[in-house]
Amino acid sequence: MKLIGNILWFIFGGLFLGLLWLLIGALLCITIIGIPFGLQCFKVAKLSFAPFGKKVDLNPSKHIISNVIWAILCGWELALIYLVSGIICCITIFGIPNGILSFKLMKLAFCPFGAKVK
Repeated sequence: MKLIGNILWFIFGGLFLGLLWLLIGALLCITIIGIPFGLQCFKVAKLSFAPFGKKVDLNPSKHIISNVIWAILCGWELALIYLVSGIICCITIFGIPNGILSFKLMKLAFCPFGAKVK
């Protein structure tokens, strides 16, 4: 089931989202200050390509300052995109698994520092 879910996710948006995260991460890694933020984008990109079967352990209290800076600058916009995507996916019964994954990615997009993807 994970394989089918990952294939459908990849076809219907995962490829676009993963490439977008990779692009943002590459742009952030241009400056020395942006490298930690770019590395977090690469972590989310890896999860965006195939999220089914993976677990995300959030621990935002490990890097409070970094998460606050991320949330103020771009985290809330990315989380809002995933929220809208999740709501749209949950309209149909077949889209509910993708909607749940969008909500999982929403939490990671809002505060990626200290999160571990298993």
